[in-house]
Amino acid sequence: MVIITPSILVLVFSLLAASGESALSLSKPATESDFYEVVNIPIPDGVGLEVGGLVSGPGKGVIYASTRRGDIWKIEDAYGPAPKFTRFSDGLQEPLGLCWHDDWLYTVQRGELSRLKDEDGDGRADVLETVCDDWTISGNYHEYAFGPRVDKEGNFWITLNKPFGAEPFGRQHWRGWAIKVGEDGRMIPAAGGLRSPAGVEVSPAGDVFYTDNQGEWCGTNKLCHIEDGDYFGHVWGVESAKLPISRMEYPGETPNGLTYVEARKQIPFLKLPAVWFPYDKMGKSAAGMVWDTTEGGFGPFADQLLVTDQHHASVMRVDLEKVNGVWQGAAMRFRENLDCGALRTCWGDNDVLLVGQTNRGWGSRGKKTEGLAYLRWTGKVPVEVLTCRATADGYRMTFTVPMDRATLEDVATYQTENYTYKLHEPYGSPEVDRQDVKVTSAIASEDGLSVELKLEGPGAMRIGYVTEFRMPGLKTTEGESLLHAEVYATLNEKP
Repeated sequence: MVIITPSILVLVFSLLAASGESALSLSKPATESDFYEVVNIPIPDGVGLEVGGLVSGPGKGVIYASTRRGDIWKIEDAYGPAPKFTRFSDGLQEPLGLCWHDDWLYTVQRGELSRLKDEDGDGRADVLETVCDDWTISGNYHEYAFGPRVDKEGNFWITLNKPFGAEPFGRQHWRGWAIKVGEDGRMIPAAGGLRSPAGVEVSPAGDVFYTDNQGEWCGTNKLCHIEDGDYFGHVWGVESAKLPISRMEYPGETPNGLTYVEARKQIPFLKLPAVWFPYDKMGKSAAGMVWDTTEGGFGPFADQLLVTDQHHASVMRVDLEKVNGVWQGAAMRFRENLDCGALRTCWGDNDVLLVGQTNRGWGSRGKKTEGLAYLRWTGKVPVEVLTCRATADGYRMTFTVPMDRATLEDVATYQTENYTYKLHEPYGSPEVDRQDVKVTSAIASEDGLSVELKLEGPGAMRIGYVTEFRMPGLKTTEGESLLHAEVYATLNEKP
């Protein structure tokens, strides 16, 4: 028995006081806010800012935000204590994206790609032009259009939501498609089989990606690389592929109930996701995204992809790699517990990450219904898995700070399994064909910044599967745990 006397207590508190903040930091686990602060931008009374589109500038301290109510707001001195809101345009039909191109502000409404300009400099748009309205709508409430984003050839990319529920006015073509609009204003239907593709983005290298939401014919949220002719598995709009302007072949009958890998044997141009986001573990409604182009201004995650989740009111992180010409990657949690559903994101002044928020009709975590905020790096480096890349027989992980080599090389540190999803008509898919994966060796680098993991077993490196790593026991050289101890790596190609 150990007897705690008053003199021992005095000694303990004296030691704590002498050690100061270092002792306190050891007793208090790190939180996301220690590394990425959330700053809410104040919104004046009478401004309904259910953000559907978001873009910075031109000009310092200027943000443009489109809303689901049909407005576009110009926000000046956006990072100050009293931002100035000017209604740049109104009366639009649910504009769910913004981008600047050749001095025009482009937006996509339900039925058209539009562009606006303020010619007299009073802060309001004087000109509104239709760029393309070649796709049709039936009037169904869920016929959203997302984008636009401009690729290296000057094409505008737009993703079209499929309608949900009743269709009282009949079906229209090109719902559930990714389309391009060329410089001549004509629509090019590039790829089909999308469900609810809430985010579309062009990478710094020029590749086009979109996010999709779990549901029928979409096993869980996913990030996909889009190229002309791709089919992503949703059957709703495939009949449009029979029309002569389609870049995608008609896939025929999509098998109902196979895994995606098995289904691809029957439809060779069925495209596997670059990344699966396991449902609920990594959100429920993947949305807007942006690459970290700050070159370290936003922390240690330069060149990685940051993806919002509308339901979880969060931002996720994706480490992508291209193997044999095919994209794949690992998904990790990044910043959670925002005030509202995170739908849109873009870079703001001084390397802050702007996040536009809304939950009306869609539902989300958080205490608010709408808002605009930004994430600011505090300068402290979080203890995180930095990258997770496939090798011939396992994975190589790198870390943001040196890790304890003893725990890195202890194979018991890694709780590992893999699984995949079904392509089928029911809503979503459970994690199927689950299998435990054995880590047979873990070799750490001398500096503790990386580890080579060898996986063993007939199902250890399965194409089209997610390998889930849980590492709660992994520590730094100073005894700190990972801020986020889970990694979800999608494998499409073995190096």
